[in-house]
Amino acid sequence: MSGSEEETDAVDELRGQWERERPDLGGLDAMTLVGRVNRASQHLLKGMKPVFAQHGLEFPEFDVLASLRRSGPPYELTAGGLLRAAMVTSGAITNRLDRLERKGLIERRQDPDDRRAVRVRLTGAGFDLIDRAVVDHVANEERMLAGLDPADRAALDALLRRLLISFGDTSLGPR
Repeated sequence: MSGSEEETDAVDELRGQWERERPDLGGLDAMTLVGRVNRASQHLLKGMKPVFAQHGLEFPEFDVLASLRRSGPPYELTAGGLLRAAMVTSGAITNRLDRLERKGLIERRQDPDDRRAVRVRLTGAGFDLIDRAVVDHVANEERMLAGLDPADRAALDALLRRLLISFGDTSLGPR
């Protein structure tokens, strides 16, 4: 490849197909960017699976444990707080909590201040597991992002932050 040619990816191929089939279609820059974000997300999720599996977890379970761990002592959140952090349905969070409780990694109890609310807390086994898993997870993420130099990573991070802010995604909400 000569110095003036730029490498292409699968999204370039998809865009070329649309340009050929629907030359009248506007908005292909947006479609291309969203396609790249989606494809990158799929690759990243696929790359994370083996690390979670090494620890007997799936991504949704890791997500709950990590949310509880980073909340700080007493490593406890309301079920609603976990729901907002995970951006899933209440049924999905209930299934995650059921699996984690069966594994002995979390415990649920009624909120003493609000009988309608449930509080979810890491058990000792859950704390130990997430502390081990997160070390391997961060190392894996570093490996997956090795194709970007630090300046590119910082630029991408800043741009994605701006995009998320434009969606109003600025807080995980109450704990």
